[in-house]
Amino acid sequence: MLRTIKPKNARSKRALKNREPKVEENPKQAIFIRGSSTNQIVNTALSDLCSIKKPYSIMFSKKNAIHPFDDQSSLEFFSQKNDASLFCVGTNSKKRPNNLVFVRMFDYQVLDMIELGIENFKSLHDFKSTKSSIGMKPLFVFNGELFEQREEYKKLKNMLLDFFRDEVAESVNLKGLEYIISVTAEPVANPTDFGKVFFRVYTIQMKKSGTKQPRIELEEMGPSFDFVFRRNRFAGEDVMKEATKIPKELQAKKVKNITHNDVGDKMGRIHMKKQNFDNLQTRKMKALKKKFNKVEENNKEEPSTKKAKTA
Repeated sequence: MLRTIKPKNARSKRALKNREPKVEENPKQAIFIRGSSTNQIVNTALSDLCSIKKPYSIMFSKKNAIHPFDDQSSLEFFSQKNDASLFCVGTNSKKRPNNLVFVRMFDYQVLDMIELGIENFKSLHDFKSTKSSIGMKPLFVFNGELFEQREEYKKLKNMLLDFFRDEVAESVNLKGLEYIISVTAEPVANPTDFGKVFFRVYTIQMKKSGTKQPRIELEEMGPSFDFVFRRNRFAGEDVMKEATKIPKELQAKKVKNITHNDVGDKMGRIHMKKQNFDNLQTRKMKALKKKFNKVEENNKEEPSTKKAKTA
């Protein structure tokens, strides 16, 4: 464990205060680490993922004897020292070649981990196309029913969204949408089997369409992965509930008689007094005017006697 640091000047005091818990947390920092044994594929994959995550990423150039599933003390040390909550550890061995381990932290402790194997890897430099700017948030597209059915796929989806979340944007500029990440789950015949997960990155090209809305074309930017599921370790329900707890200041105030449906439309319930339909104003028509009703009533009455004519 790290020793408690007491601030000696205003600068160190501000740095420590920035690490304190907040209602709105800072963007999550990600650290990309090379394991004790790696190869060129793993090193390039870590470098490409780090470049997409910039400016909220740190790349460790030296190798580290780190094994997330066996010993988590090194990750906890790096997390507390660098104020980071996301890790990507790359290793290569005979048993598990071209291996990536995505790790999430909570309160400087390991929350959950997913281990993926790399197949059919293509780097950023293999695609001769335009690249997105640094600091742009990606759009995500998840294709496949498995992301809504299987627990492992749900965790992977949540992990990737959390990994590339960055800053919270209240509004979006159309020109700021520069690239999109597409994650596709291969369908499987057996419910217990795992298929490949295809990770692709495309830049968004806005072309003229003759209207106000531009015509969108996608151009593959890279990197490109075919991921294979390996080991995983997920947090318990109690720990996950504590990690995803929303502060009271950010909780939306409940409004009576207002709900939202699955599409996101707002539905309201209105309470009204009992209406008298006799006085209800309807469309004005000649047949419904009052004078016609009076004429009919007069016709029903008995005819009055006429006075005799005088001579």
